[in-house]
Amino acid sequence: MTLRIRVKNAETGATVDMDVEPENSVSEVIESSAAFWDKEAGAYVLRRGKTILRGSETLAQSGVVDQDILELIPDPEGGF
Repeated sequence: MTLRIRVKNAETGATVDMDVEPENSVSEVIESSAAFWDKEAGAYVLRRGKTILRGSETLAQSGVVDQDILELIPDPEGGF
């Protein structure tokens, strides 16, 4: 079942809509989003509400559902 999510660039406010599968990893979404905005994927994380999502988890494991808005934010722990 395909999910439609929106990823928001927290630095600029720009958004991108993505069609993803529940079994896609959070890291895959970070990589795709970072590439879209020409950013270094390793320096960013995804946040859903106040929760930072773990890159190794799938979207389903992270509780992401259809129409969710996720924020691409600089890694508060410094990345890399």
